[in-house]
Order: sequence, then structure tokens, then C-alpha cells
Amino acid sequence: METLAKKPTSLSTDTLLTVDHVTHTYSNDTEHPILKDVNLALKENEIVSLLGRSGSGKSTLLRVIAGLTLPTEGHAVIGGKTVDGPADGVAMVFQSFALLPWLTVLANVELGLEAQGVPPEDRRRRALAAIDLIGLDGFENAYPKEISGGMRQRVGFARALVTHPKLLLMDEPFSALDVLTAETLRTDLLDLWVEGRLPIRAILLVTHNIEEAVLMSDRILLLSSNPGTIAAEFKVTLPHPRNRFDPTFRALVDDIYKRMTARTDAAKPGTFPGLGIGMVLPRVSSNALAGLAEALISPPYNGRADLPVLANGLNIEADQLLRLAEMLQLLRFAELAEGDIKLTDAGRRFAGLGVDDRKALFRQHLITHVPIIAHIRRVLDERPTHRAPASRFQDELEDYMDEDSAMSTLKAIVSLARYGEVFDFDKETNAFSLDNPV
Repeated sequence: METLAKKPTSLSTDTLLTVDHVTHTYSNDTEHPILKDVNLALKENEIVSLLGRSGSGKSTLLRVIAGLTLPTEGHAVIGGKTVDGPADGVAMVFQSFALLPWLTVLANVELGLEAQGVPPEDRRRRALAAIDLIGLDGFENAYPKEISGGMRQRVGFARALVTHPKLLLMDEPFSALDVLTAETLRTDLLDLWVEGRLPIRAILLVTHNIEEAVLMSDRILLLSSNPGTIAAEFKVTLPHPRNRFDPTFRALVDDIYKRMTARTDAAKPGTFPGLGIGMVLPRVSSNALAGLAEALISPPYNGRADLPVLANGLNIEADQLLRLAEMLQLLRFAELAEGDIKLTDAGRRFAGLGVDDRKALFRQHLITHVPIIAHIRRVLDERPTHRAPASRFQDELEDYMDEDSAMSTLKAIVSLARYGEVFDFDKETNAFSLDNPV
């Protein structure tokens, strides 16, 4: 595979990507844009991360850049050409592996080249080189079901790289992997980048993971939520390979935590920044929420903790902790500010109650503070059959967010509502009902 020359020690001044005043809304909901007046530039030989909380529009922005979504206002420019459809010279790696199960590793990697009309012999040669580069030599004839999740994601990377794109877009590519597999794949990719062996000129990474962003990036762009816009930029000048325990590394992680949890005018005590039923809900375990509340009320935290310290103390990934903390905040069981989490009086009660009383309090706060759950319950109460298709609510959510976010939010709703016994979900009929709840 053709590769770039070894990366220079300083970043190129050549701008590869420009995002110019991009605003995007769903279903003409101009009052609640998912993105508003976003501007950014990406130079050659640069890795930039887009970091933000759930609902900040990170994935939507990536789709605008890739040409998969046309913005309501503004535009993206790649290599001097305005993006008005699937962009040339751009490849994308997704969170889900998105492999065709009936094709071998080799055939999956060849797909993009086949779509470009590359002759079979050239396709095979380039695909084999990409497979070798990404560390899958020997698995060319394996099928996706025969290899691990980490290997399947490596196939996704090989499929993206084989087309020799100028720009590689990555949408949380490591989040579906276990911690050790993600760390190995992340390290291997960085090694190839630093050695100049990747046939790409720049990388734009979407992530929830603060430490991942600091490990990989030359710059980190923090998106605010509701609407998503560039709220801050952090430059990372640490040399590779980076040490998570370096004081400078830890200080930067702490600074980003503080900025991500900084209180805004829309997030004063007793309020939560959201879009009514259009909030993107993070997918979290209800048991993990209860466990976090219990941990917080116990020594040495006694109801309040610094998030990075808490992550280390509980041995939990930073992005997972932030999602749990966001949900506790949404339910008014906790407040987030300046990198700290503090249990509210309701949160202290939640942590100390027995199972049945805890569920009752959880149910009360779900219905009171999560508009989409209150909306679904109200619809079910009003219908004689007490049933409604989930597709009805997915369509409503898609007025505010993209299809993937709507599906993810519905899954979060199912988990939360079941724990709180607000309503039930039948997977076979894809319908919500009041068959079991109180």
C-alpha cells in the first residue's frame, strides 16, 4: 500500500477541511437546531477530536462533513471543493462494524474499491496490503462471525484505508470494544499514524471519551449541547506515545472535565438543558446508576466527588462515568459543575432506600423530569388498549435528531422505563404497553 512520507514534527499549514457557519435542524424545527453556526478548520497531518456530551451533534457534524447529511445552513469544504453529496477523498469508520456477514474479510475490504470500478487484480492487491497494514494478515478468508470484535473493527479500518482517502472520519470507533481491545487498536493506529504509514492526510475523531481524545489528538474541539456549537478548543502538545499518568496529561483531562460540566445559564440548579421530548438520552444501566449513587454517598466521597478522582477510584472509564453522571443530573439526583458531581437531597434518598422504595422514587423522577417518558406514559394511559407502536415515538424523536440517535434514545427509554416500572416494551411487536407496570 502506498503510504505518506513520515509525519513532519510540526503541523502543515495546508487546510484540508473547512466547516463554514454550519447550522442543522430536523424537520424544520428552527427553534431547536442540533448544530448552530459551527466553524472549524482541519489541517493536513493533524488529528482533531470532537468531544461533547450526549446530544451535542458530534455525529451529525461528521455526517455533514462526509456529505451524508446536507446542512440547513452553511457548508463544508474539502480540498477546495464544497461538499454537496458523498464527499470524494473521505472515508468513515463507524462505531458498529457494519460488515457484510456473507463476505470474507478480503471481500469486505474490497467493497469500496469495487464501487469505484477498480479492476479485480488491483482490488485484491490493494485490499491485501490494507489487511496486512492493519494487522489482519492470515485472516483474509475468514468470515466476520469467525473473528473477534476487535478484528472486525480492524476490517472496518482496512476497508476505509484501502481507498487511500485524504480525510479519515471516525465516529466513536472504539466504543463498542472492551477496554483492552480498544486500547490495543488505538495504540496500533497511532503508531501507524506517527510512523507515516497511513495513506491519509488528516483524522477527525468523534468521541465521548476525554482520555481517548487527549491520547490521540493534536487539538480537541469541545461542542456545547442544545444547540451544538464549538465552545472551546484545547491544544495537545504532548509527544507520542503519551503517558496517562503524566501530570500535564492529567491536568488537561481535569480542565476538559471542568469545561464539559461547567454550569451555563440554561443549567442552573433545578433546571436541565434539553429540548423537551427531543433530548438525546445516554444509554446507561439503571443498576449502574444506583451503584454510582451508593458509591457517592459512602466514604470517602460523602455525597460529592471530583469526576476524574471518582473514575480512578471506581475503576470506570471516564466516558461511562460522565454518561452516568449526566443521567443522575437529568433525574435531579445529582448536580454537575466544574468537574465535580454532588448528590442532591433526592439523590441521597435514592442511594439510601431499599429496592422497592428506590424504584418508586426513580419512577417519580422519570415521569417528572424526562419529557419523552412522560409523553409515552400519557399516550398509553389515554389509549383503551394501553398499547402504542414504538415507531410512532421514533418518528417524533426524528423531528429533533438523526435516525441513529432516535433508535439509541428509544433503547435508553426502554431500559429506564422498565427499571422504574413506568411501562413495558414488547420486542416481538415493537410496541410499548402498560401490561406489567403499576
